[in-house]
Amino acid sequence: MRGARYIGLLIGLLWGASTLAAEPVSITSTPIATFKGAAIGQPVDGLVFRGGFVMTGDRPEFGGLSSLAFLDAARFVMVTDEGRFVSGELTPAGLENVEIDVIRNSAGNPLPSKFSSDSEAIEVVFRDGAPATVRVGFEHLARLADFELANGRPHGAARPVAIPDWMTALRDNGSIESVCIAPPASPIAGSTLIIAEGHSRAPGTWAATLLGVHDKGDLHLVQSPGLNPTDCAFLPDGDLLVLERGLSFLTFSMQIRRIPAQTVRPGATLDGEIILVASGAQIDNMEGLGVRTLPDGEVRIAIVSDDNFNRFQRNILLDFALP
Repeated sequence: MRGARYIGLLIGLLWGASTLAAEPVSITSTPIATFKGAAIGQPVDGLVFRGGFVMTGDRPEFGGLSSLAFLDAARFVMVTDEGRFVSGELTPAGLENVEIDVIRNSAGNPLPSKFSSDSEAIEVVFRDGAPATVRVGFEHLARLADFELANGRPHGAARPVAIPDWMTALRDNGSIESVCIAPPASPIAGSTLIIAEGHSRAPGTWAATLLGVHDKGDLHLVQSPGLNPTDCAFLPDGDLLVLERGLSFLTFSMQIRRIPAQTVRPGATLDGEIILVASGAQIDNMEGLGVRTLPDGEVRIAIVSDDNFNRFQRNILLDFALP
């Protein structure tokens, strides 16, 4: 009888874990009115500053924001480095209609450990111009998986996506960090680009790979001294943006590189123009990069920071426009 009770308790716990539902989160968004001395609407480096927020949530699960992608001009999806989806809308007042949900494995159950739940990259897969699924990259236990979307919210069991053997073999926090999918205007339209955060396969570069029907193979990203790639996103014209982050003497630094569309192909060594650079108190651990197009045609570039669930760090969102 005692054994039966234990089995019943275990089944109950497993059933409860498998039926966890998304939870709403209230976000307090404190405006950021200037960046590197630029007011909202003024140029900063190669972009135009459009504002930003310091964000806090009323649930402890809000934080650790590792990657950002947009379904449209307002709706976003993010992942945290503790295996959760964060979804909602980005408005001029901040984040609204936000929900947090656990990321699940291929059996539909929450990821069982930190080693398996370190989600570091997310991208939206569009079909016929509409958001259909999200593609998530994980480090430590390096892998790629797709998840269904329902009303703009990721959910359901993971569907594994094949990646090269050398990437699957990675088992540290230098593995998959950036995932982005080329838009229709790109020469490699529809192909998925994956960039490793700290793994090199050629001197002076970071390892990367392309997954595509006609554009499949490895490539490389030129290293920037003291910086590691943390996210990527394609612009509508096919140019590639790469967000890079560094830490020195407890001070964070970051930059965004713009890489010409025609150079992104298997076998290439990628490099490009730096369009934004920053360090010090106005940024934090900048890890997520997302691109969206507003109804008036303006292309926006948003970056978010990962506070590592540390009270000494902040969840920051900064918004810029192409000039």
